[in-house]
Amino acid sequence: MLEMRLFDHLPIGVIYLGLVLFILLSYEIGYQVGRLFHSRKKAIDPSSLNHIVSGILGMLAFVLAFSFAMASSQHRARRHLVLEEANTVGTAYLRADLLKEPYRSRIKDLLKEYVDVRIKGANREMFTKAVQRSVEIHEMLWHQVAEAAKKDPSKCAMLVVKSINDVIDMHSKRIAAALRARIPTSIWIALLAISALTMITMGVQAGIAESRKLIAVIPLILAFAVLTALVVDLDRPQRGLIKVSQQEMVDLKKSMEKEDMFNKRFLSTDNSVTQKDSSVSSNK
Repeated sequence: MLEMRLFDHLPIGVIYLGLVLFILLSYEIGYQVGRLFHSRKKAIDPSSLNHIVSGILGMLAFVLAFSFAMASSQHRARRHLVLEEANTVGTAYLRADLLKEPYRSRIKDLLKEYVDVRIKGANREMFTKAVQRSVEIHEMLWHQVAEAAKKDPSKCAMLVVKSINDVIDMHSKRIAAALRARIPTSIWIALLAISALTMITMGVQAGIAESRKLIAVIPLILAFAVLTALVVDLDRPQRGLIKVSQQEMVDLKKSMEKEDMFNKRFLSTDNSVTQKDSSVSSNK
């Protein structure tokens, strides 16, 4: 179910090395073309290409900055959706107390499982199974809350219905952000094409001057490759080095576990008090 885009199946280290080689090869092609012009004694002043190189470098910087801004905003949106989903599930979990048994316990148990599934789904290998299980839990949650609302159509039941509906809607939002809110392939092609043209032009200038200028060119190539690889990593949810943190969902899971422990202690204490009261009354 996880859609594959350009670069998605490659480790980030391989992508970085590939970008370095691609840009370096483009520069070398331009250098050989420049030497060919120079060897044929075609009088071309290397400085005459300065304006062209500056202009195409500016164009490359603009496209790279545009791609980085797009990937960064999408990454922030995914992080915000994790927080929003944690709040939505937490609200539904608390409102489930408004229902009568057995619906209260069933819905809370399903929501606890749902949180576990969402945390595991952050792992790329578990993504498809987590999505499938999430949809199954949605159906079970809706069945439970619909049955509870039919038996007791109160305002409290309607609040729980709305909360469960919000949980289901959040699932759709996160799937859309993970699978469809990506940098379009056309922008990647444009970025690579402009990078190649920029390096070819710089190589032509160096070839005409008969100087590769590697001391200045190699750091530039490495810098462009780093920035491009960073954009690639930001654009791939749960892949590479930069991942969307699931800490809010982990915190929610911990709070649910704490509530379970508190409820168990409260019930045990209440039972012991009841037993003492019954023994006292029997002695009387």
